[in-house]
Amino acid sequence: MYSPLNQYQNNQVLTASPEKILIMLYDGAINFTRIAQERLLVKDVPGKGIYIGKALAIVTELMNTLNHEVGGEIAAHLEQLYLYLMDEYTKANMSYEMAHLENAVKILTILRDTWKEAAEIVQRERVALLNEQHVSRMAG
Repeated sequence: MYSPLNQYQNNQVLTASPEKILIMLYDGAINFTRIAQERLLVKDVPGKGIYIGKALAIVTELMNTLNHEVGGEIAAHLEQLYLYLMDEYTKANMSYEMAHLENAVKILTILRDTWKEAAEIVQRERVALLNEQHVSRMAG
């Protein structure tokens, strides 16, 4: 049975636009990476591994959903970044070096911010198009 929080979160995902879901995935990966950093600082090896695994699962899913036919060069570059992130997570899990997790957070944050900006542009364009259509119907 779902708690009210789980129901709310489930509803947010089910009603979110693809752009919003993408940003939520980046937020999740960033959050899990930061928790892994905290676990690493207190030398909680199992906890570090759990949260690296969660972040890695999100990055893997992001990579698996790339559409190379539509995305072309952008998809290829994203794939390389995702592979690099996977490597950083693996190194962080094996070496216990914080720098690998710091690199992952930096890259994920840049990607998230870029996608958020792109989503806002798309949303503004949708609103402008709807407004144009509404004005056309009113004038016609």
